[in-house]
Amino acid sequence: MSGIQSSARPAAAKARRIVVKIGSSVLTRDGELQSRVLGNIARQVSELFDAGREVAIVSSGAIAIGARELGWNHGDRSIPEKQAAAAVGQIGLIEHYRRRFARRGRRVAQILVTRSGLADRERFINARHTLLELLRIGVVPIVNENDTVATEEIRFGDNDNLSATVANLIGADMLIILTDVDGLYQKPPGEGPQSKLFDVVERVTPEIESAAAGSTSAFGRGGMTTKLEAAQAAIRCGSTTVFCNGRKRDVLLQVAAGEPVGTIFLTGNRLASRKHWLAFTTRTQGELVLDDGAVRAIARGGKSLLPAGIVEVRGKFRVGDPVACVDSSGRAVARGLVAYASDAVERIARRSTREITQMLGYSNGDEVIHRNDLVLLEELPE
Repeated sequence: MSGIQSSARPAAAKARRIVVKIGSSVLTRDGELQSRVLGNIARQVSELFDAGREVAIVSSGAIAIGARELGWNHGDRSIPEKQAAAAVGQIGLIEHYRRRFARRGRRVAQILVTRSGLADRERFINARHTLLELLRIGVVPIVNENDTVATEEIRFGDNDNLSATVANLIGADMLIILTDVDGLYQKPPGEGPQSKLFDVVERVTPEIESAAAGSTSAFGRGGMTTKLEAAQAAIRCGSTTVFCNGRKRDVLLQVAAGEPVGTIFLTGNRLASRKHWLAFTTRTQGELVLDDGAVRAIARGGKSLLPAGIVEVRGKFRVGDPVACVDSSGRAVARGLVAYASDAVERIARRSTREITQMLGYSNGDEVIHRNDLVLLEELPE
């Protein structure tokens, strides 16, 4: 198939800016790069660019390639060993991309990120500007987590969730997650002839979540469950999401044409980019326990969080840090950026706004978290 045709899935056919996530199970087999698969992907992405689309790639594979080069035949390695494998494998991975796209007359750029880096708002915006400029000049960004410096505490955990962050970062219309199966099945493939593919998902139900539970690959960190988490995050920023088989010849072109390929997740209520960043990219530095009235006020009334509704402060945080807002049972109901440090919030908790200056000797405003800096977690994965 060549070119982009009109379609049966309008949202996919209209997508102008696309993120493609490529898993280790698609790019490699037993740690060996599958040249035919990579060449096929490079050809399709180039055709999408030629058709006026913009495509950013989030690529796994560095650890698998590096482990093979080092003679390691299984994925059960320590964090330092995986970091070493990534350092070896990333060089080869980006060189393979460079060569494949050069044959199509296109340049690539390597973008390595960490969660802690993108959790900083200024760095997040800087990364956005870089990626958008690369897309504007026709360069294909190849994004990966910087495994050589990331640790278990700061890593995204898998490139599926990273791909959803990149979708928000660049304002993508669609996220395509390439895997080694045709989409999300009602039962794992191979468990009998009754296993059917979900075609269109309008809302993630317990049935969908149950179907996503499955095994992970030897070198990948994510299974179908993390792909579902990524889909839920991506659709919240307005990115229609598709799971499909990356080993099939023209699957990207078919998805972009709106053909009924794979499983498509439709977008719902869209979060503004900044609130999506707050909900999915930042790491909270503490918790505020709220009374029932405060929970109702922010969850149903769209109100700011005032000190009177705070019953307990947990952890240490500074002005501007992200914190979780939890109810009396410990359930997270919101995230927000605080206007006061933790020690100050402890002093004004349960008090009226009139007492802030009296208690602290200054005031940063009536709100501990202003509603513009607050995002509800009701529709986020548990």
